[in-house]
Amino acid sequence: MKKVVLITGGSSGIGKAIAIYLQQAGYTVYGTSRNPDRYPDSPVPLVAMDVQDEASISTAVSTIIEKEKTIDILINNAGVGITGPMEETPIEEVKNAMETNFYGPLRVLQAVLPIMRQQRSGRVINITSIAGYMGLPYRGIYSASKGALGIATEAYRMECAHLNIHFSNVAPGDFATNIAAGRFHSPFKEGSDYAAGYSHTLKLIDDHVDDGSDPIEVAKKIKEIIEMKNPGIHYKVGSFLQKFSIVLKKILPEKRYERMLKKHYGL
Repeated sequence: MKKVVLITGGSSGIGKAIAIYLQQAGYTVYGTSRNPDRYPDSPVPLVAMDVQDEASISTAVSTIIEKEKTIDILINNAGVGITGPMEETPIEEVKNAMETNFYGPLRVLQAVLPIMRQQRSGRVINITSIAGYMGLPYRGIYSASKGALGIATEAYRMECAHLNIHFSNVAPGDFATNIAAGRFHSPFKEGSDYAAGYSHTLKLIDDHVDDGSDPIEVAKKIKEIIEMKNPGIHYKVGSFLQKFSIVLKKILPEKRYERMLKKHYGL
């Protein structure tokens, strides 16, 4: 029987690339979108889901279970970008990012884990970010939300191991997607002490995305992980320098690593 995959945020970007790749590989794939009607030509079936709305999550999961009787693989991919100085980012936008990037996956897991526990099998892959391994300037909220999800995954993994439910994190670097179009940017404040650093960093972030690799690389890694007998905990997908930055954080003195980041961002 084909394995059934649920991937949140499957209408665009990395999520869409993963969904199409797994479908072409023979999996039964369902993506989600808050507004599936906007994507009538989606090559992958989309069910309505807002990861901030428990009722919508429950309805979406029930719809898939009714059709397929199971969900074998959950990929928590839905997320939002956010940039801005820590001090000047509106708290409501901070809450929105955390509600989507951290609490959202937890809500989906509360809806999906019961069926996985019942069948005593399942795979969960949480899409985090290389940015979640460090507090990046003017991306601190995004880093915090993805870092929190990565740590939570470690706990889920240990708690669910005896149920034959395997958890892993996949942390992408910069890939060529439309993430910038939906990202919240804290407004520039005239006379702000952060204006110069924020402006320079924002341009650098967007340039990295524009020059990013094809998200199919993430999709290939996802397929590799879900087909492993015993998958690991953390996987990184990105350029050598992006992945090496995580290694450097482990081995360099803290202040030296901080100076390296500041130099990279021109601060």
